[in-house]
Amino acid sequence: MSTETTRRRGKVGYLLLAPALLWLVLFFVIPFYSLLATSLYDPSGSDFRGYEMTYAWGNYVDAIQAYWQPALRSLWYAGLATAFCLVLGYVLAYAIAFKAGKWKNLMLVLVIAPFFTSFLLRTLAWKLILSDDGWIVNTLQALHILGADGRLLATPVAVVAGLTYNFLPFMVLPLFASIDKIDHRLIEASGDLYAHPAVGFFKVTWPLSLPGVVSGTLLTFIPAVGDYINAELLGSTNTRMIGAVIQSQYTDANNYPIASSLSVMLMALILLLVLVYIRRAGTEDLL
Repeated sequence: MSTETTRRRGKVGYLLLAPALLWLVLFFVIPFYSLLATSLYDPSGSDFRGYEMTYAWGNYVDAIQAYWQPALRSLWYAGLATAFCLVLGYVLAYAIAFKAGKWKNLMLVLVIAPFFTSFLLRTLAWKLILSDDGWIVNTLQALHILGADGRLLATPVAVVAGLTYNFLPFMVLPLFASIDKIDHRLIEASGDLYAHPAVGFFKVTWPLSLPGVVSGTLLTFIPAVGDYINAELLGSTNTRMIGAVIQSQYTDANNYPIASSLSVMLMALILLLVLVYIRRAGTEDLL
């Protein structure tokens, strides 16, 4: 192969990458630079006076001091929702992959069916389901699990339940894709090698499904941390998440430097957690 042919192929490769690179520059690099620059504006500015670039790094300190509680709450709620999604999603994905038979495609359609409805409408439906006069609260009160004045709405339980429901498909689909590729003969062999089915599951099925577990947890945890719809509709001021704080700082308070600072710190924190999680999981080569 001549040097000229190699150069031409290299140029063709760059040309093929150009649309994707242009897309990233226009819709990621430039917006992120704008967000980072806004986070360093003079906090004393306003829509009327305008904002000056003063490299006010103190905006980050002020944002942490004022809103560290919603940030930690968001991590906690998202972590709980991800754990519940993993347990429920793994069982569902396993059942679809190995037990559904001819109903496999139908069950997959049912998993993604909620996406045909607005995220907002689905959350509002949960607000009705968990309402004080709803059948769930009435049943729990009849069983004396909740007191006569007990409620689910406007509590952390409602917020985590909403997050779990809304993001469950993001967990099920990658888990199904991973579990469905497992060779059944390996599972049968595990039954011969290990005395108990549970031991065989954790020795064979679980390790082989780790790519789906890692992908599913990331796809669930990342959007759940920044979500504000569930906390806004199903929670109260005591269950406010960082996404709601950022939204209110942008739209209500018009405090763009603080809102941008919170957004940048949230992105950095999520990126750090993802890197640590992938390294600890030992799945860098599985993704």
